[in-house]
Amino acid sequence: MRYLIPVICALALMTACNAESPDSGKTVKADVCIYGGTSAAVTAAKAAAQEGKKVVVICPDVVLGGMTTGGLGSTDIGNKQAIIGMARKFYRDLGAHYGVEEQWTFEPSVAQGIIDSYMDNENISLYTEYYLTSVSKKGTRIQSITCKGEGGTKTVKAPVFIDATYEGDLMAMAGVSYHVGREDQSVYGEQWNGSHVSYYHQFPDGVDPFVEKGNPDSGLLWGIQDWKLKEEGAGDNYVQAYNYRVCMSNDPANQIPITRPADYDSTKYELLVRVFEADPDPRVNEYFIWSIMPNGKTDINNRGAFSSDMIGMNHDYPEASWERRKEIIEAHKSYTLGLFYFYVSDPRVPKVLQDWVRGWGYAKDEYPKTGNWTHQLYIREARRMIGEYVATQADCEGKCNIEDGIGYAAYQMDSHNCERIVIQKDGKYMVKNEGDVEKGGGKPYPISYRSITPKREECTNLLVPVCMSSSHIAYGSIRMEPVFLELGQVCGIAASLAGKKPVQSVDVKTIQKKVGYPAE
Repeated sequence: MRYLIPVICALALMTACNAESPDSGKTVKADVCIYGGTSAAVTAAKAAAQEGKKVVVICPDVVLGGMTTGGLGSTDIGNKQAIIGMARKFYRDLGAHYGVEEQWTFEPSVAQGIIDSYMDNENISLYTEYYLTSVSKKGTRIQSITCKGEGGTKTVKAPVFIDATYEGDLMAMAGVSYHVGREDQSVYGEQWNGSHVSYYHQFPDGVDPFVEKGNPDSGLLWGIQDWKLKEEGAGDNYVQAYNYRVCMSNDPANQIPITRPADYDSTKYELLVRVFEADPDPRVNEYFIWSIMPNGKTDINNRGAFSSDMIGMNHDYPEASWERRKEIIEAHKSYTLGLFYFYVSDPRVPKVLQDWVRGWGYAKDEYPKTGNWTHQLYIREARRMIGEYVATQADCEGKCNIEDGIGYAAYQMDSHNCERIVIQKDGKYMVKNEGDVEKGGGKPYPISYRSITPKREECTNLLVPVCMSSSHIAYGSIRMEPVFLELGQVCGIAASLAGKKPVQSVDVKTIQKKVGYPAE
C-alpha cells in the first residue's frame, strides 16, 4: 500500500527513536511510576498528579491512549449510569469539542488531543517508546523498573507502581500470579466460561472447510485451525480474537485509497467467498459493524462468520517475546489491509458489498505519527491477574456483596471467538467458529478494589487497572475503555494514598469519595 507506512507499535520500540533520549541511562525517581500507554495510564497519571505526586509515565508506544485513541470511537457503554469520575469527564470533554454535553462517538484525533491535554501537568514526566526489560524487587516491594528505548535504558525508582498495559508485563515480571485463557467453567462455578459454540458470528451449516470442496486430503482453507472441538465449558489457554478498529472516511478529499498491499494473498479470503456463496441477500452490516463517527468517519469492527477478527492467530501473544508480538501485530495489519483490498477488487465479492466499501478510504487526517494507520491493535484480552479478589460471572450478574466498590461495569459478558475449526454434523464436514459469548448486560455492578491489587504475599506496591483480577467471562464485561478510564483514576488516587504502605491497606472510603462512588 503506497500511502501507508508500517505501523509504529509498542513492539517497534527496539528501533524507535525516543524524543526524550537525553535522559536515557539515568535513574529517575518518582512518587508514582506508571508503565503503559492505555487510557488507564492517562487517568492514573492525572489523578496522582492532582494529588500533588511526582509521576513518571513510561509509555511503550509512540502515543498515549490505547484503544481510546486507536480507533475505538464507538464507545462500549452498557449503561451510562455506570460511568463516573474522570471517565465521565472525558466524554464531557469530547462533548465540549463537538458542542454537546457528552459525546460517545468520536474521531481518534479528537480523543488524542484530549488525552494529551491531560498529561500537560508539571508533576507528570512522560517517556514514550520505552519498553520494560527488568524489575528489581525486594520482598513484596518493587524497588525499580528498567526500560529500554533506542536512546538507551532508563531506570525508575518509586514507592508505588502501576501496570497500565493491556498485556500485564510489569505484573508478570514482578512475580504476581495471573491466568491466560479461559478457565474451565467448574473453576469459579460459571456457566459462560470455557468453550462455547454460539449462534452469533457464526457460519451457516454446510460451509465446506477444504481447499477442494469435499476432499479432506486437499487440506484446510486459510484461517481454519486443525484443532478438535472441546466439551462445552472446557478451559484452555485461548484468548478471544484481536482485530483493528478501522477509521475510514467517506470524504474524497480526506481519503487515502484502498490499494493492494505488497504482501497481498487472496487465498486468505477464500473462506469468505464460501460465506458469500451461502448468503442469498448479503448486507454490509452482516460482515462488519460499520459505525459512523463524526465528520464522515468510521469505527469499523468485526461482525459475522468471517470479518476483521483474525480468529485463532493470537494465542501466544500474551506471553510472547517482543519480537514475536511484533510479528503477530504485523500479521493482523497485513490481514486487515488485505481484507479491505479484497472487498474493493475481487470480482467474487457481491456488488452491493463492493460498491459500499469502494465509497470509503483510510482517513488522511488521522494517525499522523503512525503513517495514517492506528498505533494500537485491539488486545481484547491477555494476562489477567489473580489478585486479592477475582471478579467472576456472579459479579456481572449482581450476585455478590461488594463493599469496597470503586467503579462500575455494565457491559454484557462478551467474548469474541477464539478458534475456527472443523466439525461433523449429519455426516458432513463444515467449518464453525468457537468462543463467542454475548450474555446479560445493562445493569451496573460494582468492581472491588481488591480486584486491582495483587495478593499481599506477592506484591504490596503494585496496582493493576487493566489486567485486573477477573475470570475470562467476567473480563469480557469489564474490559471496556470507560471502565479502564475509571480504574486508572482509582489507581492514581490509591497510589498517592499508599505511599510506602501496602496498597492493600489503603482506605477505600477515601477513594470512593474522590471518584464519586456510589454513582448518584
